[in-house]
Amino acid sequence: MSQSIEAPLETPKVDVFLQELAAIQQSGSKRVAILGSRHVPITHQKLIELMTYALVMAGNTILTSGATGTNSAAIRGAIQADPNLLTVILPQSLDKQPQESRDQLDQVMHLVENSTNDALTLAEASALCNQEIISRCQQLICFAFHDSHTLLQTCQDAEDQRKIVTLFYFD
Repeated sequence: MSQSIEAPLETPKVDVFLQELAAIQQSGSKRVAILGSRHVPITHQKLIELMTYALVMAGNTILTSGATGTNSAAIRGAIQADPNLLTVILPQSLDKQPQESRDQLDQVMHLVENSTNDALTLAEASALCNQEIISRCQQLICFAFHDSHTLLQTCQDAEDQRKIVTLFYFD
């Protein structure tokens, strides 16, 4: 008679799984961060805009940054649905943003500038900004390429903080 031995489930993995399951099943509004690449085809931008619009219409609060591409599409979608449910956190001061972004950011009610990061490179400031955004959210939706190091690190950091992470690759 053979006897099978099952390895006990590791408690930390079970805890993480249960927390993620509870977060997914949570009815009601969430704080959803939407981040992604600046280099996004217009058709993908339209999809991101529509998804963000739907998330806001369902009562969710959106957090994003102020860059072109993914973040700009998220801003457009949130503003169309309910501008009060959008918070944009900039990696640096508003003056450091391109004019194209500043025109859109004029419509944002809840805008956070990080002027203390003005002396940093954009990559360094963006990494810090992404950390601030994921610290404030419950869920992260990210649109990236396989070589988008800053965004992929942000996703890993969010997972380490036990956030729900949905990662879409453009390539």
